Amino acid sequence: MASDFSNDPSPQRDPSPPIHHKQNEFYVLYLYVAGGNSHSRWAINELESICSEYLSGRHEIRIIDIYEHPDLAESERIVATPTLIKKLPPPLRKFIGDLSDRESILIGLDIW
Repeated sequence: MASDFSNDPSPQRDPSPPIHHKQNEFYVLYLYVAGGNSHSRWAINELESICSEYLSGRHEIRIIDIYEHPDLAESERIVATPTLIKKLPPPLRKFIGDLSDRESILIGLDIW
């Protein structure tokens, strides 16, 4: 007697590879820095690298120096720099530090 496995409750694997980023969403990113110190330069370079690799043509970066625009830093409640804020797409997210943990940043930005 042949068995009918069509009602088998075991999970089926999807053979297609997972998509690691949303390919049509536009990102608006604000990076708050404190002058031109090494941490600021590193964070700017890391953000530009991430965007060119994963968000080419789908992002806007605004670099905001808290010394030049303390009012903006205050309104966003920036307590440390560098701080990256993902404004779009929702949800809003904040990352504090030099962005050296690329995997965490990619996951936090919903890119990967």
